[in-house]
Amino acid sequence: MVNAAGTFGRSGSHDYILLRASSVIIFLFSLFMAGFFVSTADVTYANWSGLFSNVWMKVFTLLTLTAVLIHGWIGIWQVLTDYVKASGVRAFIQFVFSVGLIVVWLTGLFVLWGV
Repeated sequence: MVNAAGTFGRSGSHDYILLRASSVIIFLFSLFMAGFFVSTADVTYANWSGLFSNVWMKVFTLLTLTAVLIHGWIGIWQVLTDYVKASGVRAFIQFVFSVGLIVVWLTGLFVLWGV
């Protein structure tokens, strides 16, 4: 039996809810961005920086990056526990992916808020 210490949630049902909620957030952000690109005839730096100068867009983007972090964290844990049986290899791969997800989230934080 695989220990659940690597999961983001506390239980399987909690992970299930987190995956579904993060999927909805990612879908809504993707839909919004697709609408922005379709409705904007010429995407210039002024248009792009104008969009991201709004606080609500920064919050929405950070929420989406958080959803990507949660979704990726749970997803990689589930895939690795199903297909990689050697615990050392599984821990290493999960560590690499987790560091990558955290780096993406922190990069988004610094780019959005200029921290």
